[in-house]
Amino acid sequence: MDEQTVTILLLGDEKCGKTTFLSRISRGRQSLQGKTPITMLRDMDQPFVFDIHARKGQYRFEFYDTSSPESWRLLRPNIVIICYDISQRLSLINMQRVWLKEVRATFATNDTLPMLVLGLKRDLRSEDDPNGIIYPQEAYRVAQEMRADKYMECSAVTGELLPEVFDDICRTALKSTTAEGGQSEGSCAIM
Repeated sequence: MDEQTVTILLLGDEKCGKTTFLSRISRGRQSLQGKTPITMLRDMDQPFVFDIHARKGQYRFEFYDTSSPESWRLLRPNIVIICYDISQRLSLINMQRVWLKEVRATFATNDTLPMLVLGLKRDLRSEDDPNGIIYPQEAYRVAQEMRADKYMECSAVTGELLPEVFDDICRTALKSTTAEGGQSEGSCAIM
């Protein structure tokens, strides 16, 4: 059985948690609960490759983030995941003003490209900072305005919601290899 390659591009501000997220999921399903130490991946090791065995076949998921390659705009991803730091309001603002514009400008010819929104550093959501705190409802509304296919959030450090997020990404990636594609029906789904 042939292996299909799925390219997944993570975009977002520097230090929003993309590398920690990728480092955690790279350790396999057993590490998704956050109980094992994180060994940080290096940007130069991209793409971060995951071999997935599903009922429909074997897949090679290649994850890239904005740190590398320098020419990420030349990639032809099957999925784009726009990430933001839940504890930093500017990160949410940049998701709309910078990263969404980058996606639309760079991949404008691909109108079937699934776009997911991922809130990272869920463990840092703090009630102590009422100006910076971003509740899920607000981020979900922003994801809807961006016409994202899904909204997800997790903590790579504690493992909170990480298995669910990884499963959602895998489901969307697998759908992107079918004739129907990975886009959601109608509006943004919250996961």
